Amino acid sequence: MFSKDFIFSEKKSDRVKRHLLFWLLYWVSLTFLHATTPGYNFLYAILYSFSVEVPQVFFTYALISFVLPKYLLRNKYFFSFLWIIFFWLVTAVMTYVMLKYANPLAAKTILPTQYMVEGNLGGGNLIMALIVCLKGTLVAPAAACSVKLVKHWHLKEKRSLELLKEKTEAQLQLLRAQVHPHFLFNTLNNIYSKAQNESPGSAEMIMELSHILRYVLDEGKLELVPLENELQMIVDYINLEKMRYNDELDLHLSLSSNTEDVYIAPLLLLPFVENSFKHGTSKIVRNPWINLKIELNGISLMMKLMNGKKNFEAIDDGNKGTGIWNVKKRLDLLYKDKYDLQIIEDDEVFVVNLTLQLTKAMTRDGDYKEITTKIEYAS
Repeated sequence: MFSKDFIFSEKKSDRVKRHLLFWLLYWVSLTFLHATTPGYNFLYAILYSFSVEVPQVFFTYALISFVLPKYLLRNKYFFSFLWIIFFWLVTAVMTYVMLKYANPLAAKTILPTQYMVEGNLGGGNLIMALIVCLKGTLVAPAAACSVKLVKHWHLKEKRSLELLKEKTEAQLQLLRAQVHPHFLFNTLNNIYSKAQNESPGSAEMIMELSHILRYVLDEGKLELVPLENELQMIVDYINLEKMRYNDELDLHLSLSSNTEDVYIAPLLLLPFVENSFKHGTSKIVRNPWINLKIELNGISLMMKLMNGKKNFEAIDDGNKGTGIWNVKKRLDLLYKDKYDLQIIEDDEVFVVNLTLQLTKAMTRDGDYKEITTKIEYAS
């Protein structure tokens, strides 16, 4: 039960068990501590410790659920300090109310007369009473926050190792795929030259394929690439697919024309587009259609992709949605808490809504570079 997996587990049941165990152990420790106080007995110590613990539960979860994630871990130390002081004072007032009013009432109701302990919190002085309450409200929250921070750093380190592993595996797969790339491109160029005379349409397809392969081999191994390059690669892919449909594909394409030097992880958007062709339009005999819109607002990218499909065609992660499952995993690893992905599947329509916070690169002198997006659309 006290294994590393249990301590750092993200399962809801394990989290509930950990929190209940923490507060139970803290209640027991407070009970034994107060039971040694002169004039206190064990039964009264149990009730008194519970009255002390309730406000500290509030203080603890205010810190670990609000102050830590929203301020402290985002390096907003001044506001973190203000919120901690505020919740500390609120907890002191709650403790005063519990000990001054709720605890005596509960003791009279529950405990036999011989176990009652009469006391005057702070000697009857409200300010002294609050000072007494302030002193005792930091132990459990400090311990809980320490555990929370250790867990945060552990998960952050684990995520970094996962990213490193993913990158290493991706590079290994890329190396395996790079079998004599110069030979491959030279061969494609030879075929392209021959096809220009004999079959211009085939030559154009070869050129688009060459652009895609070069992008995958050269930039697919990088951590980040300019968004304009990623969009151009998507256009090359769409142009290549369009040639299969002649004029039968109803395609509506709207891509941002100003990337403002925004960078994205390579090959992150392509699986969605590829999926729309592979499991959507390619299955429709009549009137295949795709609607792709990618907008950029600052560093916020918004993609809406819709395509028609047969009403009996279903996309599932276990079979046809392998590409989408992989990209979901990459999003979790690379853009955790910085993306929102919604996939909607109706009988005849498949919709992908993706919002993604990207990276804006800067030059060494601190100025933003300017890049003019040049995307070529096939007619």
